[in-house]
Amino acid sequence: MDSMRLTDVRGAEVFVGGRRHVVSVLGGGAQTEGGRSGRTLLRIKITAEVDGVRGDYTMTYGRRGAGNAAVGYAYARADAPEGRETYAERLSALIKVLTGEEPRIRRRSDGKIEIICGEKHLEGFARFAELAEAIERWLEETGR
Repeated sequence: MDSMRLTDVRGAEVFVGGRRHVVSVLGGGAQTEGGRSGRTLLRIKITAEVDGVRGDYTMTYGRRGAGNAAVGYAYARADAPEGRETYAERLSALIKVLTGEEPRIRRRSDGKIEIICGEKHLEGFARFAELAEAIERWLEETGR
């Protein structure tokens, strides 16, 4: 299951937002940590170069709702080189290359841009050796 490595992703091409993006992953990892509400969160951190721009990307998964669904959130950084929109598109391209699924993007009324992932994305992330163990442990701890 965890035979792939994040660094195997080099020069992968994907279309997001009607544009072609080139993604190379430089590294990454995942760990569980306690959240402010006392719940256990899963934090996935990936360093990648998307369209020639190197960046550190973080997605945080938690359990939400009555169904205890695994939902991951990331926020487009306001200090990104070309602005929030471009950052969100680069992060979406990275997620699609790694998971095969495009995330949902939500523009909030306060100007923030949320990138939202579900369980299918988490299954895609779990294919990578650097992430698999932490994801599996988090799923067990949070009651799947």
